[in-house]
Amino acid sequence: ETIMPSLFDLTGKVTIVTGSTKGIGLAIATRMAEHGATVVISSRKADACKEVADGIVKSGGDAHVIPCNISRRAEVDGLIAGSIKHYGKVDILVCNAAVNPYYGPLLDITDEAFDKIMGSNVKSNIWLCSLAIPPMAARGKGSVVIVSSIGGLRGSTVIGAYGISKAADFALCRSLAGEWGPK
Repeated sequence: ETIMPSLFDLTGKVTIVTGSTKGIGLAIATRMAEHGATVVISSRKADACKEVADGIVKSGGDAHVIPCNISRRAEVDGLIAGSIKHYGKVDILVCNAAVNPYYGPLLDITDEAFDKIMGSNVKSNIWLCSLAIPPMAARGKGSVVIVSSIGGLRGSTVIGAYGISKAADFALCRSLAGEWGPK
């Protein structure tokens, strides 16, 4: 059996992964820890966060829990500030958390459901980036990953609003790259 060398060494890098207690976020957080990153585990439920962080620590990694509902500005502020207070910096921000409270035709979506999707899936990423990117730029290094979806590229008869939010995330990423990439 051939052992593949690691393609990544994230030793010393502090990473925040939103929505990191299940699915894609859990996989990202776990794999980053395996590659040496210190990981801030974040989702709405503190107990789920603790379970993931305990697993990372048990495997020899370093993880810290800061619960956060990304739709609440004060909690987003607390996530970034708490990460910096605990570890001194944020090197990598992974904006993974998202919601989809509505399945059905676009013309039937309520304003409340549409606003929840856009707020959680787009506006929260702007909040997170506005707090994490300037200190990265001041150090001259850092990375932001905004998790989107094929739904942002293709139409859907049942998750159209979610797709709109994910298309907006693609545009957000391109614009942030233009503004901040050179820094």
